[in-house]
Order: sequence, then structure tokens, then C-alpha cells
Amino acid sequence: MSTDTTISQRPTPPSYEVPKAIRYGALTVGFLVLVIFPLVFNNPTISTIGVFAMIFLMAVTGWNIFSGYTGYIALGHAVFFGIGQYATAMLASYWQIPPGWETFLLIPVSMFLAGLAAIPIGLIVLRVRKHTFIVLTIALMFIFQLFAYNLRGWTGGSQGLEVSQPPWDGSIFNLPYYYVGLFLAIIAIVTSFMIRRSKFGLSLLAIRDDEDRARSLGINTRNSKLTAFVISAIFLGAAGCMYAMFVGSVYPQFSFDPAFDLELSIMAFAGGLGTILGPSLGALIISGAQQYFLITFGGANVFLIVYGALFILILRLLPGGVVPAISDKWRSHVVRKEQRILDSELEGPAEAGAHK
Repeated sequence: MSTDTTISQRPTPPSYEVPKAIRYGALTVGFLVLVIFPLVFNNPTISTIGVFAMIFLMAVTGWNIFSGYTGYIALGHAVFFGIGQYATAMLASYWQIPPGWETFLLIPVSMFLAGLAAIPIGLIVLRVRKHTFIVLTIALMFIFQLFAYNLRGWTGGSQGLEVSQPPWDGSIFNLPYYYVGLFLAIIAIVTSFMIRRSKFGLSLLAIRDDEDRARSLGINTRNSKLTAFVISAIFLGAAGCMYAMFVGSVYPQFSFDPAFDLELSIMAFAGGLGTILGPSLGALIISGAQQYFLITFGGANVFLIVYGALFILILRLLPGGVVPAISDKWRSHVVRKEQRILDSELEGPAEAGAHK
């Protein structure tokens, strides 16, 4: 009987995860901040930074669905970003879509075309691993860039293509792009969350940990990787479509840009590669800083210096990323708290024995 009483009075083990109330509260506050951001900071320069942040937010979330969950670091996703841009410019011209809200109807088309292109590309590049995979994705990106330069009848070559801008008032010009981008970014984050918590997501994480062992356990690694690759490409296509509509022009060197993939990987690593919200946090911080320095100083050179210093600083102080660092701090706090409670409980009986 006394044994049962002892067992029933045993304290429940501490939870080393951040409490749901704190997590959901932080998510709610973050969402509200993003919603009201262009209304509070209605300066066109600041809202332009917000639009680019939304584009990178959905792009890095899509990139993380594949690279973060499978461990395959892809440095050629600019292919799908460029496909989204060229699909938007070419279809808007071919279908004679008037500039305005009708242009946003091209977003699902661009997503479909990017996902469709990802199937044969994925079947090729996913046959290899590690460094060979990275090199192959980079090579494919440059191949598509060469196509864009040389297929002048379709792409306009080095002269590029234009996307007509809507006749909206300058004070509210950025708002539709911002909120559509925010909507798409939320869809990407929710998709990432659902994948991370699903059986499919577990298979991707198993591939990241040990692909050969995952295959031996009965996981169809080929189909899992290809599915994640296609889903990732879909959101990159949406980001490319938004970019083309907002900037109003499409050029090969900017559509299929190797620096774009480096930016995505740095954002993901800075926030926390393979986490749900880490890449999103990295995208908001780094893309916002990038656009601010670009607009303020009128060139990329100053930002590249700050960009490199920031990346080195983050990797030096927070090698796992911002979100994992916060989780680790919380676990350390819980452990120290439990240790203090345990020490006080042990000191009590010791002092009572000394008095006897």
C-alpha cells in the first residue's frame, strides 16, 4: 500500500518543450504584427521591404520542406523561382491579361508549371546524394539560365520580358502584393507544419538521419524525396510569380541567380534548418536587412559585408539557428529549475536528521 502511495505521489516528469500557451501566443503576436505592418509603416519604401520579405518567406519555407527535412541541400531551386517568373511574363503577354488583380490568377498556374517541371528534374538529380547532388543542382540552374539567354523568341534573351504594372495609386500600390504574399506564405508554413507532423514528414526525417536505414525499414525513399521536391518547387514557383509581378521585369541573370539559392540556405540555417518556423524567422530578419541596406545605400556591396558578418556571427554564436537556440535555453531553464527543487528536497531531510 505504501508503495502505491509513493508511486502516486511521485511528481510528473518536467516538459522540456516550450509551453503551448507561450508558443501559440508568440505565433498570434507574430501574425498580427505581419498583418498590421504595412498599415503602420505605410511609407512605400518600408512596405516594399515588406513585400520582398513575404516573397522570401514563402520561398525559404518551400526550400526547407525539401532541404531541411531530407538533408539534401539544394542550391539550384532558383530554377523553379525563374520558371515562376517567366511563366508569369510569358502567359500575361500571350493571354493578354490586363494589369491588375487579374494578374494574380497566374499564381496557381505558375505553381503548377514549377511543380510539373520539378518531376523530371527530381528524377534526375535525386539519383545522387551529398556533394554530387549539390553540384548537379547548381549545374541545372546554370543550364536553365543559358536557355533563358538563348531562347530569345520566348524569353527575350538578355533584353528580358516586361510585366505590365497595374494603375494603382502609389500610396497603396504595395498593399495587394504584400497581403497576397502573406497569404501564400501562411499556406507554405501551414503546409510545412502538416508535413512535419505527418507520417510522410517522419519518412523525410528518417531519410535525413540515415537514408539507407530508412530504406531498410520499408520507406519508399525515392517517392518521398520526389514528393517533397515537387512541393518545394511549387512554392518557389509562387514566389517567382509574385516577384515578376511586383518588379515588372524578368531577366535571366536575376531569374536564375545562384545568389538566390545562397540567400535561401543562409536564411534557413540562421533561423534553424529543418524546423518549422526557424527558416521563416531567418527570412524575415535577413531579407528585411538586405532590402533595407540595398535601398538605403543604393548598392549591394555594403550589404554583402554586413550579410557575411551577420552570417558568421550567427553560426559562431547560434550554430543550430535561432529557434533551436531558444528551445535549448528553455530546456536548460527547466533542468536548472528541477535541480533546485530536488536540491531543496534533499536538504530538508538532511537538516532534520542533523537536528535529531
